[in-house]
Amino acid sequence: MNIRRASARGRAAANHQFTRSRIHQLRASNRGFTMIELLVVLSLIVILATMGMTQYRTSVIHAREAVLKEDLFRMRDAIDQYYADKNQYPSTLDALVTDGYMRQVPEDPFTRSKDSWTTEPAPSDPGNPTAEPGVYNIHSGSDGTAIDGSKYAEW
Repeated sequence: MNIRRASARGRAAANHQFTRSRIHQLRASNRGFTMIELLVVLSLIVILATMGMTQYRTSVIHAREAVLKEDLFRMRDAIDQYYADKNQYPSTLDALVTDGYMRQVPEDPFTRSKDSWTTEPAPSDPGNPTAEPGVYNIHSGSDGTAIDGSKYAEW
């Protein structure tokens, strides 16, 4: 009986050795990814990158719109200060710079030019019809449309 147990143990140990080496061979030959797994991972990466690019572009437009609003506010404020001090509107935007109301004319964030601003002339003075009207208001020179649907030129 002891011999049978010993031989049974020996066969079990030999079978265990055989299956162990066979498992190592199978694992060694299956190291790597299948084409389907690679395609799924690449598809997920492309989807996430597309979502990120869309969000990035939207945030850049929001930032440019914020800069445009701030520039328009500052220039309109300088025009109002000029009028309050001199009782007439500036003849050009450069007059605001030369008289010290602004350091420089800002660049339009959408046209990327300092010369693209469109100015609105002041209403004529009935007391002095020969006087030059001057710059009453200012708008962006861009013909683009904002995220909210309004035109930048109407801001």
